[in-house]
Amino acid sequence: MLETEHRPSDSPYIARVWRGRGAGVERMTSVATSHWEFVVWTHRGRVHAAVRGPETVATVADVPDGSESFGISFTHGTSLPHVAMARLVDAQLDSPHVTSRAVVFGDEERPLPTFDTAEQFVRRLAADGALVRDPVVADAVAGGTPRLGSRSVQRRVAAATGLTLGAIRQIDRARQAAILLQEGAAPLDVVHRLGYYDQPHLARALKRFVGRTATQLRRGTIAEPLSLLYKTES
Repeated sequence: MLETEHRPSDSPYIARVWRGRGAGVERMTSVATSHWEFVVWTHRGRVHAAVRGPETVATVADVPDGSESFGISFTHGTSLPHVAMARLVDAQLDSPHVTSRAVVFGDEERPLPTFDTAEQFVRRLAADGALVRDPVVADAVAGGTPRLGSRSVQRRVAAATGLTLGAIRQIDRARQAAILLQEGAAPLDVVHRLGYYDQPHLARALKRFVGRTATQLRRGTIAEPLSLLYKTES
């Protein structure tokens, strides 16, 4: 069983805060995501931490029995000023040092955050310049019309996320489709609601980004759990 809990945040830097626990589950399907995360996990008394970049395809991940994890998912436009964000896509950077109380982030040792102290941790990172935020990117991803040329916007999106605007929208749309199908929506309704060309187009997106078929999502027939999916305001 994979138990998960998540919550939104009022921080402009944080998209979501989550935590989970694995018990009796060997593997899970990690659904593609357009956000990068800071993740802390504990297994057999040892604490680990890493920055995980956006994932552009669904993958299978091991779930150590009894492991506990916690993560901060960052908003589009929030980035690490001294890391080329493209390096993080489908990749992970492990923290060079982490204990039960502290972690090295941005070349400085800091108190290890928790599910309840994520905002304080991120606030300190931003104040120290270890995190930066480009509101133009957030606006563009949300569907706004920034007062910049399209090429300038695309460059800023790529610099802050490591992805193109089109890739972000494809990933997020597939995640939304999966949620609708899990709730019982008919595939054809999802096609029309989310703007897919037809059902084969939806099927290809689900296979690539979610690792499931529409039927599997509607029936919940796969024992292997999915990573975190949640509704957004958009």
